[in-house]
Amino acid sequence: MNNTRLSIKYRIFGGFIFMVIAFIIVAIISFYNADKNNFIVKDASENKRPSSKSIYDLKHLATRSKMLITNWVYLQGNNDEDKEALKYLIEIEYPTLKENITKLKENWEDSSLNKSVDTVLFTFDKMIGIEQGIMEQLVDFEDYEDPFTKLMAEDAVTTEILPLTTFMNEQLAIAESIQDRITTSADQDQIKVGASMKTTTIIAGIIIVVFGLTMAYFMSISITNPINFIKEMVVKMGLGELPEDQDKNFKNDEIGEMAKAMDNLINGLKSTTVFAENIGNGNYESEYKPLSDNDVLGNALIEMRSNLRNVAEEDKKRSWATEGQALFGEILRSNNSDIDKLADDIIRNLIKYLNANQAGLFVINSSDDDEPFMELLSCYAWDKKKYLDQKIYKGDGLVGQCWQEMDKVYITDVPDGYVNITSGLGDANPTSILIMPLKVNDEIHGVVEMASFTEFKVHEIEFVEKIAESIASTISTVRVNAKTQSLLEESQQMTEEMRAQEEEMRQNMEELQATQEEVERSTGEYKSQSLVMNETRMIVSKTDKKGIITYVNDKFCEIAKYSREELLGKSHNIVRHPDMTKAAFKNLWDTIQRGDIWKGYVKNRCKDGDFYWVDATIMPVKGRDGAIEGYIGARYDLTEFVNDKELVEAVKKAFPDTV
Repeated sequence: MNNTRLSIKYRIFGGFIFMVIAFIIVAIISFYNADKNNFIVKDASENKRPSSKSIYDLKHLATRSKMLITNWVYLQGNNDEDKEALKYLIEIEYPTLKENITKLKENWEDSSLNKSVDTVLFTFDKMIGIEQGIMEQLVDFEDYEDPFTKLMAEDAVTTEILPLTTFMNEQLAIAESIQDRITTSADQDQIKVGASMKTTTIIAGIIIVVFGLTMAYFMSISITNPINFIKEMVVKMGLGELPEDQDKNFKNDEIGEMAKAMDNLINGLKSTTVFAENIGNGNYESEYKPLSDNDVLGNALIEMRSNLRNVAEEDKKRSWATEGQALFGEILRSNNSDIDKLADDIIRNLIKYLNANQAGLFVINSSDDDEPFMELLSCYAWDKKKYLDQKIYKGDGLVGQCWQEMDKVYITDVPDGYVNITSGLGDANPTSILIMPLKVNDEIHGVVEMASFTEFKVHEIEFVEKIAESIASTISTVRVNAKTQSLLEESQQMTEEMRAQEEEMRQNMEELQATQEEVERSTGEYKSQSLVMNETRMIVSKTDKKGIITYVNDKFCEIAKYSREELLGKSHNIVRHPDMTKAAFKNLWDTIQRGDIWKGYVKNRCKDGDFYWVDATIMPVKGRDGAIEGYIGARYDLTEFVNDKELVEAVKKAFPDTV
């Protein structure tokens, strides 16, 4: 019996040893091929493919460089974007690409590829030097108007840039051909390694499967025949049946031990079935005795009974908390506009849901910025009259201490006289007091205090702690909505005032223009401008077509803090504030160059670095032939309207393209 037992054991052990050895051999071969394949893939991903892309990028960069320098030379205006692109190419793109190629060249094995790329890089450096010379020659409008400078730049493009670009493209075509051949070779090596790995894995798998099936067949014959009877019993048990004893005698061997163990198992399962039915019916007090101290199933069932009892209790608590959160969530959603009604609903429902007896909700009143305080917003069965007319400051009493520490306070030993719960039959001291801060994002908005004849359970305290954050968030939202509504009304009022000022300015501009024309006809342009513009309340300036200041009135000098001599002959950008975007001035110039009047809000800079806001109107000045000769700007000082931070934000939101 023992020899047979050992024989089966060693046969099983030997079979597993063979399979383990086979798996090890397959694993070694697979790891070798995988390592080889990983090397090829890594080389392709880190060297060959990046090299191909870098060569392609270099070719593309050379073509772009040629196009951009050509645009620099032949397009006199409206090519700022191309000029910036060329500068970026020379200063950033090409040095970065050159550095990458230099690093990749360290792993190149083909000398002809290195030679071609070195030639291209040398040529590219030479071409960039020529381009930088052209860029230094053609800088502003006067350079383009110089025939000799323009001719020299065009000759450099034709005789130097274009031939160098053609030469680089030829060399890069050779480099691309060489790199493509190298990349293709690496791909073929990777395919070969993959095919070898696949073939090896298939052959080894077939060998392991054949041996495993053969071993399983012979071992099943030698083991399963003696246990057919036990198999029938197991089959019945697998179908859910518990077979009766068959009075079979077995030898004192493995089969006999299995039969006795089977009998014990069947009897134990019968007892377990009864116990399981009792648990299923919710009878968690049913008696059950495991087969032994090591009876895993029996002990697990006893543990399961205890866990189910705890789970049922926890489910009840979770269901209670979930229903409560849904209830208060609906209360908070339906009362997000009236904070007084919201507070009353919260306190009333909180008392009912927790079966408490008294409660009060305190909210922080921050109208006094020096020392904020809390006041009682709502209460239920509250007899603490001192809170009805008295302020609670941070640190005062338990409520003030909760506010200061921003943490809950829970006491079960309530001092006599702290608070009394009163009914028609008398009053008594509460058993427990729970004080919970209403905070969200580490910001406290108030405190809720509750008193009860019974102690608050842990899950009840956790429930209050969870909904406290939602209550705080809703209170914050209600207050923000109220403040937003107030700011909106102020913003609308300010907008109406600005519209009235704009209309007044438009009328003044019409009067100014009419007066100017009349004075120019009678006394001359300069004298009339000085007379009219200095007598108005507006900030007035005049420029030529290029934006050079030709006239400013006294009000302009006064608010900008420049003398007239410091402004005349200077670009109007002298008073432009850095906060003003290019987009705003592009829109201004596009408008007035079309001959239209531009209106908008502008932030200007004073000589001493200070700033002032103006409501500006810019109009073109046309000659007798209808051509634009210059521009007149009239402005109202708005600084007094935007000193307050909130009004500044309102102007920014109303006119996002200006600031």
